[in-house]
This record gives sequence, structure tokens and C-alpha cells, in this order.
Amino acid sequence: MRRPVRPPFFLPTPMIPPNIPELVVRAGQLPYLREHLALAEGGTACANLPERTLASAYEPIYDVTMPGAPQSTSFTDAIERYGDELGFQAVTLVTGAPHDPVDSAVDDQALVAIDRLSRALHAINFFGAQRHGLLFLRVHERLLKSVKYDHGKHFSSVLQRFGLPTERIVIELPAVAVAHKTFLGYLTRSYQHHGFKVADKLPDPGRILAVESDMARPDYIKMDAGIALRDGMVKALVAYAQRVRIPLIFDGVVDETQCELLRQHDVRFMQGPVFAKVVTA
Repeated sequence: MRRPVRPPFFLPTPMIPPNIPELVVRAGQLPYLREHLALAEGGTACANLPERTLASAYEPIYDVTMPGAPQSTSFTDAIERYGDELGFQAVTLVTGAPHDPVDSAVDDQALVAIDRLSRALHAINFFGAQRHGLLFLRVHERLLKSVKYDHGKHFSSVLQRFGLPTERIVIELPAVAVAHKTFLGYLTRSYQHHGFKVADKLPDPGRILAVESDMARPDYIKMDAGIALRDGMVKALVAYAQRVRIPLIFDGVVDETQCELLRQHDVRFMQGPVFAKVVTA
């Protein structure tokens, strides 16, 4: 009896992530991006606005508990041994006019347009360069008031057009939003509904109790290292974050002394000038 002929077995073809030039071409399908986004020298993307040009840089967020982390305060030669698996904070570089274009937006419509442009720019330069980890994007407090509902819907649709993953993007909500628990819960749920992760930036250590609500809970909590150390609240913050199982990131770590003080309290995630390695796109 002859055995039935089986179809040949083929391994699935792995998807090749789009590079920066390919993403800039895809961005050209959207009119408001086509007018401003372009390839800069060196193969990165930039955004051209009147009297200024926007570019991307990325500040790493380190896991200082990794086995390779240096055990001394000599960071200069040992910084590469830190694990940066968590991801990077996007930083907008502005050439030309001295002011941040978001701060100088004359009205809500201009603010929304500039914010959407900068987010798309950072996503293109981050994913197009095949960077690993998560991309943290700050949200301007004025934007939260300018967009009335369904926060995250537009950006999610843009990323879908680009073929980029929303689940690798963390939307950082500003301290002013964290101060209003009901509004915070709505924002968190809305962004998470559209596939994003959310980080709450605490205005002060006492606000950590506000991040959890019946509506939603963030994926990350961020706290200014200098404020937490000044108020003697690092130990309490770490304990609370561990109890509710929400990763806590201390940002703005300015020197080695702060870094060592934080490590004494079993802080895991840090970012800031002490690491002196903002990576340009």
C-alpha cells in the first residue's frame, strides 16, 4: 500500500523589519508626514519645520542589577557592561530656533501636529535602526488636553501603516496627569486599549499611591531620583513598587553618588546624565 504523498515542508519566511529609508517612504503616504519627514545625512530621518529641524536621540534605561553591572563607581570604562535590555527614552534634538517646537506651538492644532510628527520621527529612527528593547515616548501635558478622547488611536494607526509594533512603545504620562487619579485611569486604559504600554511619571513620592485605580494600572512607574533621595523615600518607593509588581524607574540620575545611593536600596532601573551616553539616531 502506497503512503499518501505529503506536501513539502517549508519553514516560514522570517519577516524582515523595515529600515529607515523604507519607513520614510511609507511615511510619505500620509500628507502631514510627507511635508516634513526626510532622510538626513548619515541615513537617519529628520523633520523639517520652519526655521528648525528635528532629529532623534535616545537615552538608555539600564538594569543595574544585571551580573555584568560594574560594582564600583568607575563608570567611564565600564558603562558598556550595563544591561540596557529595558529600552531607551526618546529625546528630541532641535537645530535652528532655540525653543522646543512643542512649547512654542501657537494653538492646539499646531501642538497636535508637531507632537505626532516627533513621535513618528522617533519611531522611524528607533525601529528602522533595529534597536532592541522598548521605546519610551513622553507626552506633552498640553497634548492631553488638546485631544479630547480616544488617546493613542491615531498613533496606533500610523504605526500599523508603518508595520511597527505598538507593544514595544511605552507612553510616558506627565506628572500633571498623575496628579488627577480619574483622568490618569482614563488615559492609561485608553493607551493600553490601543496596544501601548504606559509609564506614570510621579510629581512627588507620595503620588505613587495614585497610580493604581479600579480603571487601570500602569506598566511602569518613573520617579525623579533627586527628589526621591532628598525626601528619603527611595526605600518606601521600592517596597511599594515590588508589592504591586510594577517596575520602578529612577530617572535624572546626575552623578555616581546618586547612583550608588539608589543601588543600596535595591533599585533596578535607572537613567540619566550619570551614564553620559545619549545615543543619536
